[in-house]
Amino acid sequence: MTETARFIGSEIYRGSSYGDWHPLRVPRVSTVMDLARALCWLPAEAYIRSPRARPAALHAFHTPKYVSALLAAEETQAVSPQIRARHHLGTPANPVFAEMYRRPATGVGGALLAGELLRHGGRLHLPGGGTHHGLPDRANGFCYLNDPVFAILSLKAHGARRVAYVDIDAHHCDGVEAGFARDPETLLVSTHEENRWPRSGAVEDEGAGQVFNLPIPSGAGDDAMALARDRVILPAVAAFRPDAIVLQCGADALLEDPQSRLAMSGHAHLGVLRALLTLAPRFVLMGGGGYNPWGVGRLWTAAWGVLSGREIPDRLPGPAQAVLRGLEWHGQKRVKVPPEAWLTSLVDPPRPGAIPDILRARVAALEARLAAWV
Repeated sequence: MTETARFIGSEIYRGSSYGDWHPLRVPRVSTVMDLARALCWLPAEAYIRSPRARPAALHAFHTPKYVSALLAAEETQAVSPQIRARHHLGTPANPVFAEMYRRPATGVGGALLAGELLRHGGRLHLPGGGTHHGLPDRANGFCYLNDPVFAILSLKAHGARRVAYVDIDAHHCDGVEAGFARDPETLLVSTHEENRWPRSGAVEDEGAGQVFNLPIPSGAGDDAMALARDRVILPAVAAFRPDAIVLQCGADALLEDPQSRLAMSGHAHLGVLRALLTLAPRFVLMGGGGYNPWGVGRLWTAAWGVLSGREIPDRLPGPAQAVLRGLEWHGQKRVKVPPEAWLTSLVDPPRPGAIPDILRARVAALEARLAAWV
């Protein structure tokens, strides 16, 4: 076990749902907490209950009018047409639900705490974080607040001058890029599925020279992520020499996830995590997308195992299997009975996949930029 690794969680995620029809109706953070405890990977001394960010703290990125609208929407459980049009609250993607302020504010509270706790170094897992689409004046893509932005701001406020943000979610981190595209002290590296919402993150986008976007073609597997890791992500982060790294580890690039058409296994994500861990003294690991309850729970638990120095077992012990066997996924038809591997292991076998020529060309273009940037 790595003694400096800590886990920020909360019980607010248990039973919280965006609605019976919404992709975020599934358990995620609570599954990670339960699995980690079943594996004896989450002792009391490693677990920190996330605080909830106060409204005033949110004004460092979000507008006061938007924060007030979000608070009012939770309190009244309704929004006016004007609020819906301006702030995108009460839409199909960003519905009104019981914890629509408290849940994202808990993610921001954990992100703010992370920067403070890591002022002298260490590693933190914040699986409830990773809401990378949130914009200053509106909700966006299931994200009401942008906790990765607050993690970066908090790290900077507590001594990390240069922060590298790496995002391997299937969807581009448009909200984080909106916050830091012109900040030369914040490196932004994103891999994401091409032509996938929000359809931003073009390979040509450079920000202030420190933004590196790599759209990955649909169907790509682990070898595509390994190529991105070895020739874009690691060279960019190493050259940047960050004081802190924030890794958004969305699980929606997994083959079994319904919200992308990528075909990766957890080995793709864990390979990026392992490679980045030694490149900065402060490390924040966040969640993100992930809409298959077995896929996201297994991946983020495995990631916590890597972060905290555990050996991932080939076969899970009975108590951990019981957690996975107890999961349900209502309102969908693609999985009637989960495969046995989803119930007995944390990581599926590797899914190498072909590397399309267009991806090789994009990597070469980014390498050329990196050579000039360094």
